[in-house]
Amino acid sequence: MIFAGLGLVLALVLALPFLVRAVEHNLEVFLFVMGLAAASISGALSRDLWIKALKEPVAIAGAVLVAGFLFRLFRKRMEAGASGLLKKVPIRMMVFFIILVLGLASSIITAIIASLVLVELIGVLRLDRRATIRLSIVACFAIGLGATLTPVGEPLATIAISKMGGDFWYLVRLLGPYIIPGVVALAVFGAIYAVPAGEAAGRNGRLLRAGGRGTGTGDSEGPGSEESEEEGWSEGGEPHTEVFLRAGKVYLFVMALVLLGEGFKPAIDRFVVGLSSRLLYWLNMVSAILDNATLTAAEISAKMSPLQVKAVLLGLLISGGMLIPGNIPNIITAGKLKISSKEWAALGVPLGLALMFVFFAIVFA
Repeated sequence: MIFAGLGLVLALVLALPFLVRAVEHNLEVFLFVMGLAAASISGALSRDLWIKALKEPVAIAGAVLVAGFLFRLFRKRMEAGASGLLKKVPIRMMVFFIILVLGLASSIITAIIASLVLVELIGVLRLDRRATIRLSIVACFAIGLGATLTPVGEPLATIAISKMGGDFWYLVRLLGPYIIPGVVALAVFGAIYAVPAGEAAGRNGRLLRAGGRGTGTGDSEGPGSEESEEEGWSEGGEPHTEVFLRAGKVYLFVMALVLLGEGFKPAIDRFVVGLSSRLLYWLNMVSAILDNATLTAAEISAKMSPLQVKAVLLGLLISGGMLIPGNIPNIITAGKLKISSKEWAALGVPLGLALMFVFFAIVFA
């Protein structure tokens, strides 16, 4: 009965954001309700869980809040520097370095701050709607991978190092040979795929004529449009209320993921733990909708071999980029740039599956 109920919750989490617009626009609240349902069904709802759910998001939401105000203060300088660079550097090279630098730097500045910087830089580039979505998704894959190299980058890394008894550079040694080339490959792919040839040539010409600032493409939904100017891309920056609202949404989102993760633990213990590393690698695609840090806590053991740890972590990391709920950078970027679940999945799922196959071939070769 418990597993049937959890299966229903899982089905709802997977389907409703794609089918119901109200759910898609209120994803944090929906996931919170689903988390409560999962924890109630499994009997995990307790005082200790509430304390954990309330405490876990504090650091992340605080970082988002502080970073939001810092970016609000220094946004004009960031835009001026990026715009000046665009006068000298082709836009495809700019996209390459944005993905590469943010992907690797996220292990130090955290995935959350890297995603906020990404949003600001995309605003400066003034790409059309399609290119904006493509760049956002590819960059979030890179940030999600790169942030795991140190315990500073994201909770998954902290938990994995703690459970394995490793030092600060443990994951750099274990996953670095896979993640660093992966981030470089994503940067190359993003530079080629995210910005089509015609858009790259036309955009650089418009930027030069406009003194480094984009003029928009006429796409009413793109970051270079008049609509976007009214929604936060204007010279004045976003209002204070938007900064607080984003931090609040991230807080609720992480809280929801904690509840979901704890609620699904009985299913994980029965059906996941103890499986072969190859099966775990593919089954961890559930990280597309569940908190990968909680899944790491449930699956990783000091008794595992390095191969098993690699399989578990890489499966969680790659699949986390496939859908918006899979990783915090996804939801920050999608929320700010108003990317829908369907738009994200259209590229996120095939790109994630391609990466899953490539890494599987490399790790298990």
